[in-house]
Amino acid sequence: MFIRDLLKESFSAIFINKARSGLTILGIVVGIGSVVALVSIGQGTKVSIEESIQSIGSNLLTVYPGMQRGAGVQVSAGRGSAQTLTQEDAEAIAEISFVKAVSPEISRRYQVTAKGTNTNTSVVGVTPFYLQVKNLEIESGAFISEQNIKKLSKVAVLGPTTRDDLFGEDSNPLGQKIRINKIDFTVVGITKSKGGTGFQSQDDIIFIPLSTAQRYLSGSEYVSSISVEIQDEKFMSDAETAITNLLLERHNISDPQLADFSIMNQADVLETMTSVSNTMTIFLGAIAGISLLVGGIGIMNMMLTTVTERTREIGLRKALGAKSREINVQFLTESIFLTLIGGIIGVIFGWIVSLGINKFANITTSVSTESIILAVGVSALVGIVFGYYPARRAARLNPIEALRYE
Repeated sequence: MFIRDLLKESFSAIFINKARSGLTILGIVVGIGSVVALVSIGQGTKVSIEESIQSIGSNLLTVYPGMQRGAGVQVSAGRGSAQTLTQEDAEAIAEISFVKAVSPEISRRYQVTAKGTNTNTSVVGVTPFYLQVKNLEIESGAFISEQNIKKLSKVAVLGPTTRDDLFGEDSNPLGQKIRINKIDFTVVGITKSKGGTGFQSQDDIIFIPLSTAQRYLSGSEYVSSISVEIQDEKFMSDAETAITNLLLERHNISDPQLADFSIMNQADVLETMTSVSNTMTIFLGAIAGISLLVGGIGIMNMMLTTVTERTREIGLRKALGAKSREINVQFLTESIFLTLIGGIIGVIFGWIVSLGINKFANITTSVSTESIILAVGVSALVGIVFGYYPARRAARLNPIEALRYE
């Protein structure tokens, strides 16, 4: 009976002054909505990064040319921009027992034209093993073949974004010509949409034979990177050590500190990027928490005003036998109800905002069940924390003085 009366009195007190209660609830709605929306951006970014990296497999090592050193002089060429790796290095790596497949690549951005349209995109010289190593699939046509490599064929495979930019959305450009660095290439295939890998979009890209890229575009036998697919994730560490030792020997380098290459472990990248995205999610949540703090202060201000307005009522209740604990619980319940109502509306508001951000700003968002439960729980906690002082103040009123209050 006490609980039912308590709930009835609480709802009655909240809705007796709808305008003030509505404005107070609005502060919580904005706070909780901000938390849900910003945390959804952080979580969406994390999911996007994880999916992008895992889409090409976590058992992938990538070898990049690194620092060029000599006779006490160290020259930083930047990862991938130095010229220290060759196709022969890739062939030697392929002989290591832990290695499943190897794909040497040469990559550079070019202005590409076709039928009066143009786009600036990455042109990557690859071998047929690229499909397997990068977990890529062909939507139509064919990929670069061994025959294309041997004949230095001027053929190209387009990513779906590049296809749309050059020939129009969902077009069929097979057999059409594109021009790269004033050289005509024939389109022979289109890859399936894959999205970003965290560093480069696999949709906004053009693939050509590695030998063709070396002869006609780079004019060099060196490669930009070597992607290595390992047979099993458990061999990653051993494979990395074996590749390091092999390349040190091939490049006549005795001191590993002077290595002219670097190896990136995909699993390490995933762990690092996940850690960064988690930090960003916490940071965004903390920023949104400021607005929730402001909403909590609004709750406290309203409840203090309510205590003042209902001083005579509190005195009358105490005179009729109400205990301080009961008065305390009643006002605390009112505060919690206010924040819970605001919290539920805020979750819906934040969810709608996150959908809007996803649709109109093209930013990946993800509202998880855990974040919703956390948001509602936090709103209830705000009600307890910021409602405690007004409730305690009401409970400690002297009934005689309260009855005399005008």
